[in-house]
Amino acid sequence: MSHLFSPLSLREITLPNRIAIPPMCTYSAENGMATDWHLAHLGSRASGGAGLIIAEATAVTPIGRISPRDLGLWDDAQIDPIARATRFIHQQGAIAGVQLAHAGRKGGSWVPGSGVGTMPVEQGGWQLVAPSALAFGDGYATPLALDETGIQQIIADFSAAAQRALAAGYRVVEVHAAHGYLLHQFLSPLANRRSDEYGGSFENRTRLTREVVAAVRAVWPERLPLFVRLSATDWAEGGWSVEETVALSRILRDEGVDLIDTSSGGMLPVANMPLGPGYQTEFAERVRREAGIPTAAVGLITAAAQADHIIRTRQADLVLIGREALRDPYWPVHAAQALGLAASWPQQYLRAAPAGSTCRASA
Repeated sequence: MSHLFSPLSLREITLPNRIAIPPMCTYSAENGMATDWHLAHLGSRASGGAGLIIAEATAVTPIGRISPRDLGLWDDAQIDPIARATRFIHQQGAIAGVQLAHAGRKGGSWVPGSGVGTMPVEQGGWQLVAPSALAFGDGYATPLALDETGIQQIIADFSAAAQRALAAGYRVVEVHAAHGYLLHQFLSPLANRRSDEYGGSFENRTRLTREVVAAVRAVWPERLPLFVRLSATDWAEGGWSVEETVALSRILRDEGVDLIDTSSGGMLPVANMPLGPGYQTEFAERVRREAGIPTAAVGLITAAAQADHIIRTRQADLVLIGREALRDPYWPVHAAQALGLAASWPQQYLRAAPAGSTCRASA
């Protein structure tokens, strides 16, 4: 019996399997609005058999975008274009989720392939904000340190974006507090040098993340799950640590978070990360065990047996298949076959399926 293909229930949502597509930026939006690319990209992964499809980092405010081509949910006009994709995802039997994000000092960047660092304002960039006036690295602009008014506006922006996510048909919301973006910047002493109630101690550095989560949970229906993505470590001395991740995860569990999406890094332009198959899985296992909350594992998970082992040995409750799903949108179908299971194929493609495959009819 495959544990990878067992269902997972979170609140009133049941994922058909433990395979999720993580948020991966495609830099294809127009003024924050989804295009045909998003329908094709997200829809193909849903028809490929993944149980959960999490749309890419979606900005809660224009200045929260990583690049000018990022998705957004800061305006009602952005609801209908992405709703096409959520409807299609659900028709395939998968669940549609979205990651709500603010890039902070890493915002206003060039679209990959067109430049490195922060875009000048006169070329389409914007004023960056962060916990402290510290640039991300060479070629990146120095951000403006947020004041109390700016912090409260960000909390309101996350809340409003969550309400638009619901209107767009999403059934899972993930708050992005990882990879060196704004909420992670507040968490890490490497980016947060504040001396007020949002800096210094663990309680103060985690305050904004906790307030954003509370604001989102207040407007996100009780029947629907809320995720938070955390970088378990900055991979740097003096940075955010695994122990702090566990401690924050315990708090978030008690504040209505249903799963911690456990990644790492992103705070510094260069970090000494021990890259290898499943190199971040240990963090998901530790958070799950010590904080008592479901977790998702991500990071060079490429093989069916590897993914099944992670679930079977209770290292995590969900595996996120990223780059491998870009190479093969039908990775879940092929994983089922590799594990000796009857793969579930869309009825439109059943004529090409191996003998013994089951039909996954569109809703």
